[in-house]
Amino acid sequence: MNRSVRGVATALAVGFAIYFAARAIWWTVQPIAPLLMVAAILLYLAIVVTTVLIETPDGLRMPLWWGVIAVAASLAIPFMVNASLMPLHRTAPFATWYIGAIGVLSVTCIVRRRPVIGWVVLAALVISSSAYLGLFVALELGLVGSIMWAVVAQLLVLFWDRAVHDTEHLAGIQRAVSSWHAIQLVRQRERRLRVQYALASAGPVLARTVAAHGRLTDEERQDARMAEGRLRDELRGASLLNDAVRGAIREVRLRGSAVTVFDEGGLDELDEERRDQIRDELADVLASADAERIIIRAARDAHAAVTVVGRTGAGDSSDEDAVGLWHVIPREADAAK
Repeated sequence: MNRSVRGVATALAVGFAIYFAARAIWWTVQPIAPLLMVAAILLYLAIVVTTVLIETPDGLRMPLWWGVIAVAASLAIPFMVNASLMPLHRTAPFATWYIGAIGVLSVTCIVRRRPVIGWVVLAALVISSSAYLGLFVALELGLVGSIMWAVVAQLLVLFWDRAVHDTEHLAGIQRAVSSWHAIQLVRQRERRLRVQYALASAGPVLARTVAAHGRLTDEERQDARMAEGRLRDELRGASLLNDAVRGAIREVRLRGSAVTVFDEGGLDELDEERRDQIRDELADVLASADAERIIIRAARDAHAAVTVVGRTGAGDSSDEDAVGLWHVIPREADAAK
């Protein structure tokens, strides 16, 4: 779309430049220095066409050094035109072509993202045309139109830049929403897989428990507790679990400890490699844990990814002496060193 808009703007600028050049050579009175008039026309065409077509690494923005040349040309062209005519003929229709022509140059500079250069070119036109024709005469002969073109061009550029910015912002929001939606679909699929895994492993034991109305042997009762714990872990643990963590939790429970897993999204923003490192570290911590109750929590925190707390006594949560294990796994791998 940018290319098509630029193509239309280029065609309009070149078309207006050719129009004013053709108007300039439609002499109704012979200039006293025709070669000087022709030189002014050729200089104008060269300046406008180059201003429209010059390429830069910044894309649309015109080089500053060329803007300085455009300002110099906007001062030279009115001088050359008026110097080639007698004072009596300077208000003839063909003699005032430079007023609209330099107005086009000003608009082109503004559109090429050099608004200061464009307004300086317009100021040079106002000064030179007022000096040769008088301010009110110049206004009557087209200076008002050149000023209005520059104002409209400036407003259009501002509105266009704002529209482009808003479009890019909305596109960014749409990409973020699409990414979030895709992540949610993946997480839902992962949760379904975890529930299926939990039901496949714990379902038979729980089904036997229900069928027996709770009348189980000691071995079956322990299997039921382990199955219930696995089911809770799969539902609450989300991204904290892998085979190593599951095995470590099972061993801790077999030793008689109670294990509770809470996943509150602490690993959501981490990449998969760091998640694997955290799970492996969690499995190592659980392998050597010796506490009656172990709480594994992955909360949304700026620094800690997972916190493991082990309680060895029957004191309440405010009793610091009852804390037998305290291990924090940081979010960043560097912080763990």
